[in-house]
Amino acid sequence: MIRNLLLATFGLLFALQASAADILGNWRTIDDETGETKSIVNIYEKDGKYYGKVVDLLMKPNDTVCDKCPGDLKGKPIVGMDVISGLEKKGKKYEDGEILDPVKGKVYDLKVWLEDDNTLKLRGYLGFLYRTQTWHRVQ
Repeated sequence: MIRNLLLATFGLLFALQASAADILGNWRTIDDETGETKSIVNIYEKDGKYYGKVVDLLMKPNDTVCDKCPGDLKGKPIVGMDVISGLEKKGKKYEDGEILDPVKGKVYDLKVWLEDDNTLKLRGYLGFLYRTQTWHRVQ
């Protein structure tokens, strides 16, 4: 009886720890220039790939539509828009995805990894040039 209880307790603790070290959930995006929170992005999984949808926008009201976005996204509201698409988990990193910058209307290749349970690093690539952002988990 005690053995089963201990096994169940350790199993639950392991499951909680494993789920905490995941990119799923809501993340605060940070403006590189001001250090202010720009938006909240929800990262979700669909068919084995990971996507990020803007669920809250903390920018000026006149910046709520993606005027510079490519294709069908042009003129669409930023809230509800997938800005991350197609990420695949490869070990501890998530790769082979894309990220859209709705301010500039540009799409970059994307690699993502957890620095710790509450800090997400995103590296966008354009050719051999890259830029890394840090997002923070919404508690």
